[in-house]
Amino acid sequence: MTKEFDLAALLAERGAERYELHARHLNHQLPRMLHTIGFDKVYERAEGAHFWDADGNDYLDMLAGFAVMGLGRHHPVVRKALHDVLDASLADLTRFDCPPLPGLLAEKLLSYSPHLDRVFFGNSGTEAVETALKFARYATGRQRILYCTHAFHGLTAGSLSVNGEDGFRKGFAPLLPDTAIPLGDLDALARELRKGDVAALIVEPVQGKGVHEAPPGYLLAAQELLHRHKALLIADEVQTGLGRTGTFYAYQHEDGVEPDLVCVAKALSGGYVPVGATLGKDWIFQKVYSSMDRVQVHSASFGSNAQAMAAGLAVLSVMENEEIVANAAAVGERLKTRLAELVDRYELLADVRGRGLMIGIEFGRPRSLKLRSRWTMLQAARKGLFAQMVVVPLLQRHRILTQVSGDHLEVIKLIPPLIIDTDDADRFVDAFTEVMEDAHNGGGLMWDFGKTLVKQAVANR
Repeated sequence: MTKEFDLAALLAERGAERYELHARHLNHQLPRMLHTIGFDKVYERAEGAHFWDADGNDYLDMLAGFAVMGLGRHHPVVRKALHDVLDASLADLTRFDCPPLPGLLAEKLLSYSPHLDRVFFGNSGTEAVETALKFARYATGRQRILYCTHAFHGLTAGSLSVNGEDGFRKGFAPLLPDTAIPLGDLDALARELRKGDVAALIVEPVQGKGVHEAPPGYLLAAQELLHRHKALLIADEVQTGLGRTGTFYAYQHEDGVEPDLVCVAKALSGGYVPVGATLGKDWIFQKVYSSMDRVQVHSASFGSNAQAMAAGLAVLSVMENEEIVANAAAVGERLKTRLAELVDRYELLADVRGRGLMIGIEFGRPRSLKLRSRWTMLQAARKGLFAQMVVVPLLQRHRILTQVSGDHLEVIKLIPPLIIDTDDADRFVDAFTEVMEDAHNGGGLMWDFGKTLVKQAVANR
């Protein structure tokens, strides 16, 4: 007799092997890294913006699964929608019908950007970007894509072509024709456009790496330049979209900006079912899908599946009913204001920036000799170690999960669930203040850990 599958029993029997299983069968460097920085925790359950370990200790999540958990974990409305769609036993993914859920989700998404007309549903942020790149190149008849230095748009081959981090690109050439230009540099944009072969500029309104915002007026001026040269503006809102920066889309902070293509993903999933969406103008879709012969010229096997569509509809419903965007704006402003007040107090703290609940905390070279010598030691080994030194005590002592905003950066990025409240924000600021106080007073444990990181960095060279 065939034994029934029992997930609970399997986890109870083998859950303790989690780090060994990863080391043996998956990315072997991940458990090694987690052990090194003391992040090898075992979380038993999660709800909203919090985790709990086996001892019942509460952890505050200020990372949100790299912004996937916009509504936190296990939101009851999203859970119910998924139970409902599974219980409905729909004839899903037949590929030869037009089910209602994709149309309903597209209609709802487009209501937040009325200048756009159509949607393609894929499975991830990088797939949304790949779609935008393909559509832009086909619609314009040109090949070259412009992107901004320090950009992150994904890690598949097309998205990697517009990734501004050399560490990700190294060893994967040749990539698509591309050119990097500085964020905010209109002269560089105009110079490239004059060559006549540019299909589009893809830009994050607020860059995830380092949390750098496009300068005021840049997106509108770039849009006008691009259209003058018959090229397109692609807004990558995979991380910044769905309320993250205090407006539904981050490009909406600047009046008059109407991108030709917009990429979203992450939070649209509700944290359950991977989904990506590329929104665009009708004429672009009309060119790509120009005849019945081209009906499948761009598609995705799992795109528009019922579970993803139900999750997306539930997410948008919650965002409206619980005023999630307004909460992100208000709590984000409180968090940013309180953190900014610490800049003059602590010389290791250089800047606090961002919008809504996407905040960058940057550290810099201190003035005092004692702190400067320690800072120099860390920088000589590997840039970014001090930020990691801050992240570790936030988790170990204060049970707050954060992470640095990119390799070789002295910046911590806060991208918590958009449902956090003022108590959560104050909890983070109070903990962060204690860590900063310890660092400036020469706290032994923190700087001792810094020495461990230095040794590891040297060993990895």
